[in-house]
Amino acid sequence: MTGASRGIGLAVAEALHATGMHVVRLARSLRNRTSERMTDIAGDVTKPADVKSAVDQVVGALGVPDIVVNNAGIFLIKSLAETRLEDFTDTLTTNLTSAFLLAHAIVPKMVQRGSGHLVTIGSISDYIGFPGSTAYAASKFGLRGMHEVIRAETARSGVRTTLVSPGPVDTDIWDPVDPDSKPGFTKRKDMMRAEDIAAAVVYAVTQPEHVTITEIRLLPTAYSPRG
Repeated sequence: MTGASRGIGLAVAEALHATGMHVVRLARSLRNRTSERMTDIAGDVTKPADVKSAVDQVVGALGVPDIVVNNAGIFLIKSLAETRLEDFTDTLTTNLTSAFLLAHAIVPKMVQRGSGHLVTIGSISDYIGFPGSTAYAASKFGLRGMHEVIRAETARSGVRTTLVSPGPVDTDIWDPVDPDSKPGFTKRKDMMRAEDIAAAVVYAVTQPEHVTITEIRLLPTAYSPRG
């Protein structure tokens, strides 16, 4: 899975590992190493060569993965007027292009085998457009669109697809935003925890093979419409 060195990604990796699965984590901040049912690969998921190298390594050592979790992403709050081209491009590259690269490399192999599960970590911003989220919403709406197309293309192939769309989760992505000081934002004490999202992923991927959880939306109980 991608983006698994912290936040939601780390929680998902730990939750899947706790079920007995061998988990492969791919992130720039990791060091190449293998321990009990855990393989870490250092790589930049926005670079096609890094993704290809990681996939080749995993398939060669462990075979085609049973589950792929596309989670890598960055968070940006800027109005349209404040959003620079570099902001927009970087956000789409990290949040959307990286997910395409991994899906493109592995899903056809799953289809050929006749089984597998692609989990995409989206956001509430993949179905609601909030002010200040020009680039972020574009990337997350794009993820939703890609998920729906992959779901249609893999129908009856044995490959399952799940889009997990959480509302605000208390991770370090909120540190520069400081939502507690801004009116209309969900306070951090009221946000969900990364472990809540991990539990949803585990639920989706542990269903019987004849059941597909196509989408999960999660919100904090004390949710504020602004975020």
